[in-house]
Amino acid sequence: MLNISTASWRPLVYIFRQQSGFRFQYSRARFSTSMTESNKAAKEYLQIAPYDQLLTHFRYFLNLRSQEGKYHSLILFRLSSPLDGAIGSSSNTEDAGVESAAKQNPAVHQLYAMESSCPHLGADMSHADIEEYETSAVAVCPWHRYDFDLKTGKSDTGLKACTYNVEVRQDPADDVDRVWVEVPDEGTNWRLVELRPVSEAFADPPPPLPDVSQLTLSESPKDEDVVPADNPPTTLMQWAVLILNTSNPTLKVERTKHAVHQYRTGKLKSIGHRSPNAPRPPDVPPRHDAYRKSTVDPAKAGRRKNRIAMLHALANIEQWAIDLAWDIMARFGPTHPDLPPAFFSDFTKMALDESKHFSLLTSRMGALAPDTPYGSLPVHAALWSSARSTFPSLRARLAIIHLVHEARGLDVNPATIARFARAGDKDSVAALEVIHADEVTHVTTGHRWFSWICARDGVDPVATFREEVRRGWSGDVKGPFNVEAREKAGMTREFYEDLKGEMEWDEWERTTKVAEEEMKKKGENTPGSVSVEYEDSKS
Repeated sequence: MLNISTASWRPLVYIFRQQSGFRFQYSRARFSTSMTESNKAAKEYLQIAPYDQLLTHFRYFLNLRSQEGKYHSLILFRLSSPLDGAIGSSSNTEDAGVESAAKQNPAVHQLYAMESSCPHLGADMSHADIEEYETSAVAVCPWHRYDFDLKTGKSDTGLKACTYNVEVRQDPADDVDRVWVEVPDEGTNWRLVELRPVSEAFADPPPPLPDVSQLTLSESPKDEDVVPADNPPTTLMQWAVLILNTSNPTLKVERTKHAVHQYRTGKLKSIGHRSPNAPRPPDVPPRHDAYRKSTVDPAKAGRRKNRIAMLHALANIEQWAIDLAWDIMARFGPTHPDLPPAFFSDFTKMALDESKHFSLLTSRMGALAPDTPYGSLPVHAALWSSARSTFPSLRARLAIIHLVHEARGLDVNPATIARFARAGDKDSVAALEVIHADEVTHVTTGHRWFSWICARDGVDPVATFREEVRRGWSGDVKGPFNVEAREKAGMTREFYEDLKGEMEWDEWERTTKVAEEEMKKKGENTPGSVSVEYEDSKS
């Protein structure tokens, strides 16, 4: 997987204004201006990435945030060309006869940016089919087959999708061709906060992913189909509850991958959160005894210092994080029917990321210590215990889990990575850097939807966040803080400085003990998953 957001490349945020009455044309002689036939409104552009760093995939998800805190998600489409791969093929880059990418490769003229949600019912457009014609290309929504011209956004149905101009410009400073995208009108000082390739289905070549069938786990569990033979899920809510009731972590990962793919490609009946028969999530997801040697106090678990124990502890957290991503959809979707499809797109992406993280960590454990597989060391349920206190409130869930716990992960990740680097474990460092980059986007997702629900409720997000922490957290939210990563995710200092929770410790401890006891009970003789019954879902 291409990870553009790591330290190897960071997007520079420049805004380029196209002056009224002029257009800027790309040429090898840098920039030139010419008068348009009619004055046009000023347009602003945001620098996305060097062009040659966008050649590994044909689609990219762009998440933008304005100075006002508004979010806007786009899909950048790169259509294929017979000359793909020509860029960079010449070793003599200083030869005056070597032309820039924009002159050498016609593919740069086949870059398009479109709203990430279908204007019909808000379905995810990242996996839209592309149909090319002689004079145009259209994106076809995978859910209801609405088609939209990639250039104009027009559809034969009469609907219109928002599209944004894309330009490739040669930087005068270094002669590097860079991709710029027009920004939305509503908002100022737009910033690129996430750039990621769309799934391996559109990779060129496909990025290697860990083979979860080869993961080193403490015991081979009973085989069970990814899609149950009896009563298979048909909605996203049904898949969420099934996955939450799946105790085998390998099966949980496989079902997550399958469910997310089904959702993105429009193969599910519906999201299902507006159905009166939406299934209820469990109070505590079960854990198979094969992967749970013992349950311990999280404070005591933290005293283990070696690398294997640390990888094991992180994998345990990631397994809970998979569940939390599915739980926020299954628990709060039916009680918040106004949640748009983009909410479910963001959290299915998060569930898929957490599954990838679990696979990366357990793969590293298998490589470093085959005799200490996942499940052979004690685990704890502190993260789920904290989530239990948020069951009554989506705002509380977003605040406590995604803007406190996950943001705290941004603070400690650099030190964890440094510890593995000092040990010379380059492969673990690479895995942890991928995880850290993804976690920044997860905090961004938490901030986006916390801001959305605050705007819906007409309350200030900073003041509301601090109040949620006061009521749902125990003690100080301590630094040192990763200010840069937090700010990129949308969390400015006013969110977290001098922040303290007033939840009584005995209340938190009581919640923790209840979760631990329920996990023990559910772990006894638990099969790969708990049987889940569904009623017919209409929406």
